[in-house]
Amino acid sequence: MALAAGTSVLLRALLRPWALLRGATIRRTEPTAGSGDSARRFGTQRVLVEPDAASGVAVMKFKNPPVNSLSLELLTEFIISLEKLENDKTFRGVILTSDCPRVFSAGLDLTEMCGKNPAHYAEYWKAVQELWLRLYLSNLVLIAAINGACPAGGCLISLTCDYRILADNPKYLIGLNETLLGIVAPFWFKDTLVNTIGHRASEQALQLGLLFLPAEALQVGLVDQVVPEDQVLSTALSVMARWMAIPDHARQLTKNMMRKTTVDRLVKQRDADIQNFVSFISRDSIQKSLQMYLEKLKQKKG
Repeated sequence: MALAAGTSVLLRALLRPWALLRGATIRRTEPTAGSGDSARRFGTQRVLVEPDAASGVAVMKFKNPPVNSLSLELLTEFIISLEKLENDKTFRGVILTSDCPRVFSAGLDLTEMCGKNPAHYAEYWKAVQELWLRLYLSNLVLIAAINGACPAGGCLISLTCDYRILADNPKYLIGLNETLLGIVAPFWFKDTLVNTIGHRASEQALQLGLLFLPAEALQVGLVDQVVPEDQVLSTALSVMARWMAIPDHARQLTKNMMRKTTVDRLVKQRDADIQNFVSFISRDSIQKSLQMYLEKLKQKKG
């Protein structure tokens, strides 16, 4: 238990000052009809939390339309909301899902990485690091209810979870496809994928920027279940009950034992990782590639 507690203190010391600086506020909303006080929702502009105190489970929904891109604001609001649940001993499990139709998360917000100054790139990358650090060693049971497309950063979020359920829809692809945009996935993205599907499968997937169909994702081990689209959340709740049947201290220590070495690599190299990202993303060739991709997206929307 001391090991888990020590890591938790370290991560909170790293994360809390940044979250407070961003100044996002939590607001409450009315309870859903017939749900009672235990389901009173709270949230921010981009994150909706639906807690059920009776079961000890909360559902966290990304709501940053149209594609839940991981903007600096969304990252900030998400961590604040998650910390609120972690500090409330009523809750033992969280289900991560999307409030936007047909997309879980399209991943990192490319506008945060294009046409800005180095200080902004550094701030943004630190926020991405902090999201991963907070999720990967969370004492809560985290289940990804993937109800839409899940590339790049969206896939990374799902990989931090203890269990992943993907809707059976051929349009809902999942994977780390950074190379297709001329971007190299950082070592901790790679480590998370290797921990999930193994070295050889990760090597191919990362080099080729593969996006997997649901059946392929299940076969390679990227997700744990593929279910009909209308059963994703109910399946997540059923799976959560099985995970929460395990004594928390034993499960948390085991999770820490399995994941701490991976987390320690980033903690030790955090500043260097930020510097490498800023140097890479600031290259003229990378900026031109991102600008071209963003222009194509604008044309499609038009």
